[in-house]
Amino acid sequence: MLKNILYISASIVFFFAGLILYGVILNLREVTLSEALTQKKMTKLNDVHLVVDRKNYRIELYSDKILVKTFKAAFGRNSSIMKTSVSDNVTPSGEYRICFIDTISIYHKFLHLNYPNDRDAAECYKQGYVNKDEYNVILLSFKKNECPPIETKLGSGIGIHGIGTYNTIFKNLPFSFNWTNGSIAVSDENIDELYSICKIGTPVKITY
Repeated sequence: MLKNILYISASIVFFFAGLILYGVILNLREVTLSEALTQKKMTKLNDVHLVVDRKNYRIELYSDKILVKTFKAAFGRNSSIMKTSVSDNVTPSGEYRICFIDTISIYHKFLHLNYPNDRDAAECYKQGYVNKDEYNVILLSFKKNECPPIETKLGSGIGIHGIGTYNTIFKNLPFSFNWTNGSIAVSDENIDELYSICKIGTPVKITY
């Protein structure tokens, strides 16, 4: 009996170790941002904007209309299209901007987005997910180019961030695993690259 338990336990350990090793091999093929710029014979980025592709688990970095690099990404645990609550674990879809950059986050670095924006607030007010006062508060923050307040039913705190403590494990998984509360997660190395070229106001389009 004990021998069987040890055999099963060892098999599980070797299985997951093999997965991680395979993920490491796959990640060795990933080019750095510096290498990507060199390959495209670019010395600088202009009109930087990001397109987040939920369907294909990636973030696309553009300079003007040129696709510079793609990053593997993970999303909210709930795969629904529309985000209607702070606790629904859905990654929203729409056009946003970076409104705050946190460099001391538990997720290494965090590029906060201005979700919910005016369109999110209007649609959720129309559907009855927020009341008139909440709608007005969100709309005011949008007009002032500020991050939305966390007090409404739609919440706030959605953005692009790293992994933090478990970076080595999660970044080397050879498959896509959605685990966030609605934000977009990339490896710590990739969030460092995005941090180096993004700023307050950088446009981020999230598609489904």
